[in-house]
Amino acid sequence: MNHTKHTIESKRNKYLTEQERYKIEALKKAKLSNAEISIQIGKSERTIRREIARGKIKLLNSDLTERHEYCADVAHRKHLENVANKGPGLKIGHDHELATYIENKIINESWSPDTVIGRIKEEGLQFKTTLCTKTVYNYIDREVFLNLSNKHLLIKRQGYKRKYKKISKVALNNTASRSIEERPEDINSRDTLGHWEMDCVVSGRGAKTVLLVVTERKSRRNLIFKMKGKTQDNVAKVLDKLERKYKHKFKQMFKSITMDNGCEFINQEAIEKSILTKKKRTTAYYAHPYSSWERGSNENANKIIRRFIPKGSDIGNYTAKEVKRIEYWINNYPRKILGYKTAAECYEMAA
Repeated sequence: MNHTKHTIESKRNKYLTEQERYKIEALKKAKLSNAEISIQIGKSERTIRREIARGKIKLLNSDLTERHEYCADVAHRKHLENVANKGPGLKIGHDHELATYIENKIINESWSPDTVIGRIKEEGLQFKTTLCTKTVYNYIDREVFLNLSNKHLLIKRQGYKRKYKKISKVALNNTASRSIEERPEDINSRDTLGHWEMDCVVSGRGAKTVLLVVTERKSRRNLIFKMKGKTQDNVAKVLDKLERKYKHKFKQMFKSITMDNGCEFINQEAIEKSILTKKKRTTAYYAHPYSSWERGSNENANKIIRRFIPKGSDIGNYTAKEVKRIEYWINNYPRKILGYKTAAECYEMAA
């Protein structure tokens, strides 16, 4: 039996008795640490820590200053109140296989609860218990999983969606560029493969290294490239390298690219002109200023990248291998918007 199954099976035995609470109170007065108390009581240190927090009370010293102490009577009373208000038993019950699957996917593979449940349905996996996303979040909040807590969630429960201020569709800063308003409907509707969005993820202040992120609109597949600087030449070099790699297939794979009006993308000719034939290799479109939602898939990819490379980091400290590992994770992460398939799966199916 692995460690996870053992911890789930011992769930019922993790609750402390009244006698054990009095023993904890005595050991705390003897100045023992939580780790030492956990050994004495035979419970996990986490259980001891939560118990002490539950039974903490405020007392006055003789000089009228305050101190906090653990009180067994208070902790036991609160425990009895919780038991009385507990309601029906947990749906997950003794489904150790499901608990192990959920913990592994969230802790070790950085999946969200919604992705775990969605992928179970998509793959037709069979467990003794059927859970919904809300129930898994509730179990995590209530600390039902001994190894899984809110700290393992890369993104917490969905809050209110950010409200974007609508910008009037006036002339672009780059007036010579091709406006997104000229983009055909089949690109807007995501009906065909080969139309991409492009943007840069920058380092913290003082560091020049950036990531060029290219996101395919239909499948949400991402290509991520490390660049020494946020310049037009570096962007062109990445696209030239891709064209040399795919040769005549490049024009079919990269039918169009939509980007913002950043200085690194302003050279439309360098982006569109083939390094091999000197003819047009792709079509560039430019979004309106301050309208990041017009590259929504790209913006979402950038947000996911920030899970692995936080804002303020020097991207130069991340190796090319680490960047490709991030790219692989994003492309192989089941997405709700894709019916819990991965971007890699959707791209392959549509190609």
